[in-house]
Amino acid sequence: MSDKKEEKGLPKAALAVIVLVVIAVAVFIVLGQKRKFEPVVAGSESIDFTLPDLSGKARSLKEFRGKVVFLNFWATWCKPCEEEMPSMQALYQGFAGQPFEIVAVSVDKDGPEVVAKYAQKYGLTFTILHDRKGSIKETYKTTGVPETFIIDQNGNIAEKVWGPRDWSDPASYRVIVELIKNGPKPKEAYKTVRGK
Repeated sequence: MSDKKEEKGLPKAALAVIVLVVIAVAVFIVLGQKRKFEPVVAGSESIDFTLPDLSGKARSLKEFRGKVVFLNFWATWCKPCEEEMPSMQALYQGFAGQPFEIVAVSVDKDGPEVVAKYAQKYGLTFTILHDRKGSIKETYKTTGVPETFIIDQNGNIAEKVWGPRDWSDPASYRVIVELIKNGPKPKEAYKTVRGK
């Protein structure tokens, strides 16, 4: 008699364990997918990557740790990017000699010669990397171009700017000046803003 009870009890216990395992796996998958689609915003840690520059040399974001980094995603076919580029070049020149770097990531699918020709046309002298496959754009979960991340000296995103901005306006680069002058702030002090 007791053997029959044990036989009936064993399948119920095994079933309960299976149900718990299935629920745990489902929760893990859902949470993983949620993180996959959460945007990279101000206050989060920047994500390191390696991409080729226009000469084919591999460059990493971590090379610039200790500086304020202006990480911009753009494309040669993007009209707002074209309007923004001259003010970015002026910003770069204005902060020459300071612990500041512009890293402009082209998401063009065309070859590097197209991006190089564009850079030459506009006299761009800052670091340009080529994300031809779009993997870094996806890593940063950008919603379009241009999109800019101002990264502090510790590698945290101090400001995220959706859309173009006139970087020659002192109000536009206030965060950069504050970071160079006063150093990084606590992550919760950083914010995401719209351009223009």
